[in-house]
Amino acid sequence: MRGNGQSSATFPAAAFNGYSHTRATGRSVWILLLRKALLQRTTRRVTVTPEGAAYYERTARVLKELEDIDSGFVSAHQRPRGRLRIDIGSSSASCVLIPALPDFIARYPDIRLDLGVGDRQVNLVGENVDCVVRGGSADELSLIARQLGRASWVTCATPEYLKRHGKPTHPDQLKNGHRIVSYVSARTGRVTPMRFHSGSERIEVGGLPGIGVNESSAHVAAGMAGLGIFQTFSFAVRDAIARGALLPILSAWQPDPYPFFLMYPPDRHMSQRLRVFIAWATERFANKFNLAT
Repeated sequence: MRGNGQSSATFPAAAFNGYSHTRATGRSVWILLLRKALLQRTTRRVTVTPEGAAYYERTARVLKELEDIDSGFVSAHQRPRGRLRIDIGSSSASCVLIPALPDFIARYPDIRLDLGVGDRQVNLVGENVDCVVRGGSADELSLIARQLGRASWVTCATPEYLKRHGKPTHPDQLKNGHRIVSYVSARTGRVTPMRFHSGSERIEVGGLPGIGVNESSAHVAAGMAGLGIFQTFSFAVRDAIARGALLPILSAWQPDPYPFFLMYPPDRHMSQRLRVFIAWATERFANKFNLAT
């Protein structure tokens, strides 16, 4: 399993690589020392049994730990190397991480980055992911969280939309004839309300006519298409605002900045490659958030 680097999704094919049919007894493949059926074989397909999936996940974690420990015993003059698996939200990946990656690769050319991009909830241990970057609260008690910074918000729309529907000067005016591009949480399936703060006054606006989108980059794209007013991170639309493709509105009503965290499992050995990525990402995210504020 270590040599071919297969994931659990392809584990049956990897496990059967080079396995002769004459060594199988009946329809199940048995690991004699374990006395457990790890794979179920029929004439058409091979599937993993629940015991096989659990066995694979645990052994994969052990092998990953061994690789991380090996990489930790490098001398000071050697560069960190190996595979680093990161999962990050779409807008953060497109606007912050990916544009800065040439610098990271130039510093650490022997680290191979595997990026998972999306807004879904990730099982780090089950999916063998080294770390995730997410916004919101760091309420996942099973993970260690490092805050990367706080992103400011902006409410905006296209000039064409505002010309047709008018420019609101108060959040309550959004309820009168305006269309909203809402962000729908991929984790909960719920619409995230637009939040507005001015002094001690706090207003939430949600459930209005428009369109709901459950992926952050597509959410911005829907707003850029003129489908309605939307609220997003300043860093995601800074360039569009600078060139006049979007106009900020309700600037006097700013919600609290949104914290971003890098999180990783507490029982995973801190490899040198993860350590240098955390230090680099903290600097890059802080710089980007400051520029977007």
